[in-house]
Amino acid sequence: MSIQNVRLEVMQFLEKNIDTFVQNYLIPVEKIWQPSDMLPDSRSENFLEDVRELQAYAKELPYDFWVVLVGDTITEEALPTYESWLMDVEGVDQRGGEDGDGNGWAKWIRQWTGEENRHGDLLNKYLYLSGRINMREVEITTQHLINDGFDPGTDRDPYKNFVFTSFQELATYVSHNRVAQLAKKYGDHKLSKICRIIAGDEMRHHHAYSEFVERIFKVDPSEMMKAFHYMMKKKITMPANLIRESGGAIGDAFHHFSESAQRIGVYTSMDYVDILNKLIKRWEIDKINNLTDEAEKARDYLMKLPDRMAKLADRMKISDESHIFKWVTPAIVK
Repeated sequence: MSIQNVRLEVMQFLEKNIDTFVQNYLIPVEKIWQPSDMLPDSRSENFLEDVRELQAYAKELPYDFWVVLVGDTITEEALPTYESWLMDVEGVDQRGGEDGDGNGWAKWIRQWTGEENRHGDLLNKYLYLSGRINMREVEITTQHLINDGFDPGTDRDPYKNFVFTSFQELATYVSHNRVAQLAKKYGDHKLSKICRIIAGDEMRHHHAYSEFVERIFKVDPSEMMKAFHYMMKKKITMPANLIRESGGAIGDAFHHFSESAQRIGVYTSMDYVDILNKLIKRWEIDKINNLTDEAEKARDYLMKLPDRMAKLADRMKISDESHIFKWVTPAIVK
């Protein structure tokens, strides 16, 4: 049997439990929070007063903080790209089954997308109300990011895709959670709650994709090990790696955005290493049996990789000067 057919068979095997995954890791629409729960209510007589209070707290947030918050928002807003990419994974069929809803994987991806969609909606509205952001520039960057597409290097391989999503969901948890901590430090408890609750969604999603990988390791350990090795050797591509400002070239803003995140400790090179360590531990890479010789070599590489990457991270130097983005109004560059 070809590798592609084996993967398809494994996806069909996992699909039998898709309703359990949905119940365990996603929350019904009527029960989950919505963006309007976290923001001033425009129907309220106190709406303008609540907005002024939100803006007063926003004045205290430093420049790099805003850059990171805008970058995180744009990343979340590029959701159409991520859904279309996952819908093309081998084993996912959105053309319709007996119930007209496609197969189980299509159901998972649509409902995961529904939850993720709320994140960009909430952060976008917050940025708009803050009065501190050039929303037109943000909107241009978002449209560019969707137009430019995204290639995580996974092809249509579900094994590689689930490694990517396991890693990336944990990375977004780290970023949103750190922003929440910083907002709290600066006294903006409402923004802190917004970012903390988004981080909670990301962690649930991380656990879901990590369980998919765990289950694949049990039925196809060698191929899953090789897929993990492949993704980590080529390095995980960040979803915002092609981000650009108006008039700029594809990807020209990512380095500056990344440096802002590292300067304020929201997401650093050591966080990348830490996530890799967490995945190795979660999937018990050192204990997996019945591997082919090639998969054993892949395991050896993975087990040594965190120490190698940590040494490189220690030598990285970050500029002390902030890049001036068109997204953030000059009044708060300080």
